[in-house]
Amino acid sequence: MEQSNMNANQISRTGINFVMLGLMALGGCVLMGVFGAFKYLYPEILSGFEFHQLRPIHVSLAVSWIFLAAIGGVYHYLPNYNNIKLKWPGTVDIHFWVFFGTGILIIGAYLMGNYGGREYWAYPPSLSIPIFATWIFFGIHILLSMREEKEPWPVYYWMWMTGIIFFLITFSEAHLFLIPFFNENIVRETTIQWKSYGALVGSWNMLVYGTAMFVMEKISGDKKLAHTNEAFLLYILSFIALMVGWSHHVYAVPSATWIRMLGYAVSMAELAILAHIIWEWRKTLTPDQKHTHLISYRFIFAADIWVFLNLILAILISIPAFNLFSHGTHITVAHAMGTTIGINTMILMGSVFLMVENLCGRRFSGWARAWARHGFWVSNVSLVVFLGALMVAGSMEAFIEWEDFYSQTEAVVPYLLAFSISGVGLLGGLWMVVVSALNMLMPVDPKEQIVPANAE
Repeated sequence: MEQSNMNANQISRTGINFVMLGLMALGGCVLMGVFGAFKYLYPEILSGFEFHQLRPIHVSLAVSWIFLAAIGGVYHYLPNYNNIKLKWPGTVDIHFWVFFGTGILIIGAYLMGNYGGREYWAYPPSLSIPIFATWIFFGIHILLSMREEKEPWPVYYWMWMTGIIFFLITFSEAHLFLIPFFNENIVRETTIQWKSYGALVGSWNMLVYGTAMFVMEKISGDKKLAHTNEAFLLYILSFIALMVGWSHHVYAVPSATWIRMLGYAVSMAELAILAHIIWEWRKTLTPDQKHTHLISYRFIFAADIWVFLNLILAILISIPAFNLFSHGTHITVAHAMGTTIGINTMILMGSVFLMVENLCGRRFSGWARAWARHGFWVSNVSLVVFLGALMVAGSMEAFIEWEDFYSQTEAVVPYLLAFSISGVGLLGGLWMVVVSALNMLMPVDPKEQIVPANAE
């Protein structure tokens, strides 16, 4: 494999700060999630916080993890792996510090109870200005840099660029509530909000799927992988799903039947094609390739299993009769968490540890490697219990008739308690992985000799 033969000292740290900040956001996200779960069950605990404070912090950190890991990957991979010289390399740090500073202000606003936005962007809308500005710059920078590519673009270039462009579009849509024409009509505002957030997920899926294709190409050393018809079919399906995939999750808002049917079909096909690509990729790897990038490989493989499981759940919750009862219950939460942790986080962790394995070589050993390995298993096993408990609780909420709200709440408490306790296991597993990766990604003494992982 070409990249494995590169001396680790020749790899620059461009983009690594984004990845490290993303890992810290992930660690904070699962911590806030556990706090929020227990606060939901036992409102009297954590008296200094309220659930309505913990939830937006949890959500914002989750979204930040996905985007930071993806942005860091793009910045790091282009110059180090594809020999694409960034047009303005000195501005990467400026982008990072603007993102970091804005994030601190957003968390501060939540802690002080200063809201004003909607759902994923619940913070004061004025804080969206630096985010929007840096994304415009990021898109222009990456586009100009990738234009230097002499060969036909691999599919992940198209995915990354599409994800960047449509983030800007969906981010703009999510702020249309600031215009009286939308906020004076609750149906209109709700429709636009749900549509924009569904499409926002499609935009980050583009970034994540592109990252997955890149990681698979570099582990296998097969550049043809990102140029196959199946890879571009995934891109086309992901693009259509980005446009209309939201429609098959939200039957409560007005939309044409054909849009719902199209959204349902392409979303299911998108997941099926992604699962097939990863499954077939595994078969092409040699034992040496798997061993050299063992941790990265395991996370990509885990993502494939979670794609299959989430595909089954996505099919179920998209059936109109089922959706009518399940929407808004913990089944919807299970689907969202299964996608965010099981698919997106596993893929992005595969990307993180590709960087770790190539930057650190044989230095990635001892306790750090053991923590990554054990954390992988703890987090995945905990996630099975975590999602199972949510599914049972959601099913009871959706299909069992209750005498009153209080009897319903009392009946689902044991399952939500199992969900919360498994969340502690998920927290422990992911923190083990995060600490391992952060330790390995920290700058080392430049005089220290780093031996590539496959050196003899």
